[in-house]
Amino acid sequence: MILSILPTARAAWLAALAAPLAIVIAAAAPGAWVIAPAAGAALLVLVLLDGLIAGRLADWKVQAPQDAEVGEPLKITMLAEFVGRASRSSPEVALEFDPRLDPSGTATLALDFDSGTGSWQGSAILSPNRRGTAEITGLWVRWAGPLGLGARQIRSKVDTTIRIWPDLAPVRSPALQNYLRDAQFGLIARRIRGEGTQFEALSEYEAGMDRRRIDWKASARHTRLYARENESERNNQIVFAFDCGQAMCEPVDGLPRIDRAVTAALTASYVALKGGDRVALFGFARRPEVFTPFVADSRAFSRLQSAAASLDYHAEESNFTLAIATLTERLKRRSLVILFSDFTDPTAAEMMIESVGRLVKKHLVLFVTIEDSEIAALTNAEPDSLGNLAMAVSADTLARQRALVLERLRQMGADIIEAPWDRIGYRLIDAYLDIKCSGAIG
Repeated sequence: MILSILPTARAAWLAALAAPLAIVIAAAAPGAWVIAPAAGAALLVLVLLDGLIAGRLADWKVQAPQDAEVGEPLKITMLAEFVGRASRSSPEVALEFDPRLDPSGTATLALDFDSGTGSWQGSAILSPNRRGTAEITGLWVRWAGPLGLGARQIRSKVDTTIRIWPDLAPVRSPALQNYLRDAQFGLIARRIRGEGTQFEALSEYEAGMDRRRIDWKASARHTRLYARENESERNNQIVFAFDCGQAMCEPVDGLPRIDRAVTAALTASYVALKGGDRVALFGFARRPEVFTPFVADSRAFSRLQSAAASLDYHAEESNFTLAIATLTERLKRRSLVILFSDFTDPTAAEMMIESVGRLVKKHLVLFVTIEDSEIAALTNAEPDSLGNLAMAVSADTLARQRALVLERLRQMGADIIEAPWDRIGYRLIDAYLDIKCSGAIG
């Protein structure tokens, strides 16, 4: 801990106001020039005395949760107790921390007196912007003396670690929980009749049923129309694959695309686990990094959360050839592979297209990409100047190239989801349930 005495802003203003007065005195009465340095020395003495009688910081504590979620507000509280302090002005605190907790890397807050506890308290709200382990490394506390001319300041190290996890707010949302409670793939463990592939029973055909479900042989035997009821597929393998390369680390509305993708994937994986399917996560950049075992129970959802939190950010192009070859080798049965990726131009996406084409031959592929809001904004902006017109033309060209790449993936047999980041999660859940009901995975 380092202690120092500093002049306050009030002392600085007094010195600044005294400077012109000293010039006037020196011009009017040259013999009285000693008054100016004497006044400066007196002000310095007052600053030192005020700082000495400002009181002592008896104890302090930084309160912060051990865990936080990316994109969600994080509250940090500072508590301080002073001894012999006469001034009631608010002490000031500055915190230094890992930029993962907030892009600024610092936060300042004023402490207010709590008569109930007899201590000074203050809080700061941070916005974690990246997953990982972040630390609060240091703090500065400054409090003024009774005259407001001098202040004491201490600098101390802080050893507080906060783990930043993926955002699970959509998983906890009442809308999703009510949906799971009432949905076809809900919380009740029972055999589910639907539109899968395994025969379950015959029922009398009713108006509105799909005619393709009519069992003509059984109808001929009973001289009445009967339809087949199949058991919906369960125990499917679902792989959420994440491109952790440079394109996915670009921000969209304040957070990297990879974090938006992780939130959507964890939300959909929670629904898949509730539906009786098995889920794994796969992350890659220049080389494969994370491949979890398949999880088959929603009670083990925390394993997926931990694996998703370990996905790192890479400022390099991803090696799709190696990643897809590794994934294909590890999967021993047909699976639904949900690939989160992005691209900037058709040339950079060429290797991705070839790799996805090989993956489609053995597995069902759902390609998920986040809509580029900046390109859409530039394309739709009014071209009120030549500069804006040029940007609009360039953005329109990029949008057309992007649509061309997605169309090539569709022609290869991959399903495509492209939507704004705040709608990706529910679009993904709807697509998963449609695929599951159609029996296309097994």
